[in-house]
Amino acid sequence: MENHPIVLEKIFDVPLTKVWNSITNNNEMKKWYFNLGEFKPVIGFKFKFSGGPTPEKQYLHLCEITELIHEKKIIYSWLYSGYEGISYVSFELSSKNNQTLLTLTHTGIETFPKNNSDFAIENFIKGWNEIISTSLKNYLEN
Repeated sequence: MENHPIVLEKIFDVPLTKVWNSITNNNEMKKWYFNLGEFKPVIGFKFKFSGGPTPEKQYLHLCEITELIHEKKIIYSWLYSGYEGISYVSFELSSKNNQTLLTLTHTGIETFPKNNSDFAIENFIKGWNEIISTSLKNYLEN
């Protein structure tokens, strides 16, 4: 299978510092993202959370921050406990005229087990669109 990353761009009508805080401050992340037990924007910091298609079917996500450029970019690994494969999620920010462009890129999805439909790229596309275009947008702009 070819490597087809998910790339999602969204412009928010808020300053870059507000978007950066929302993607790197655990108290803010809990309001629109996942309920992380602990999160620190530091290279090498490991965090985990549960998420899945239904309350009965949850996966333990294991992540580690691999790159960080303050107020510009954060990248972390994303894998599932008990399953093969590793992917990477990147949030990149740029600003113009008091608006912020967020570019989310998720690579490596093809490394997850092909025989588990929960790991189908369509589910990741749907999930990221919901998280960025609905949850984060509503949180930032309302």
